[in-house]
Amino acid sequence: MTHSFDKDYWDQIWDGDRAPSMAAGHPNPQLILQVSDLAPGTALDAGCGAGAEAIWLAAQGWQVTAADIAPVALAHAAERAATAGVAERVEWVEADLSTWRPDGRYDLVTTHYAHPAIPQLDFYDRIASWVAPAGTLLIVGHLHHHDQDAATGHGHGHGHGETGPPASAEVTAADITARLDPVVWEIVTAQEPHRALTGHGGHTISMHDVVVTARRRH
Repeated sequence: MTHSFDKDYWDQIWDGDRAPSMAAGHPNPQLILQVSDLAPGTALDAGCGAGAEAIWLAAQGWQVTAADIAPVALAHAAERAATAGVAERVEWVEADLSTWRPDGRYDLVTTHYAHPAIPQLDFYDRIASWVAPAGTLLIVGHLHHHDQDAATGHGHGHGHGETGPPASAEVTAADITARLDPVVWEIVTAQEPHRALTGHGGHTISMHDVVVTARRRH
């Protein structure tokens, strides 16, 4: 089924019965793997959902701007940040990432399973332009496998942990890296890893991801 992924769509998702599990998600393990060695600076979490990744970054010393189109998701995120003691290190921004632009650029720009109301590769082009010189871009996407969808009934959400709304049309690591000019970008990671999760009904499923990390040369 095709979705527009506009504000009305996400408002319906966050008012639905999946919202509690989405709001309780853990930070994506690829964020921890790819970012732990970086010196903290400024970060943008594009499509932050309930804030798991933004809160983890703030706890590591990053000053985070976390943007999402869904106000209910941001409300959950702000509560979680306060509970974690990092509220002062995160700015929550209600924004349509297909049109919104930040005021400046960031040392780290990251997105996790975000589904904006524009084509996925166009979205990645937009957020890549927000990375400061010598900064890092981290994209974590969801690679569709039909057996996985049959087991779970749906794909990932936009940064909400292991459950969420149906995924949009997906792209490969090669699709993403082909958009990154090698004169401007150094590709650090371009992988399509998978990991085992417990899905609905206790079934073990394999999640297939797309992970691209790139460092801006200038």
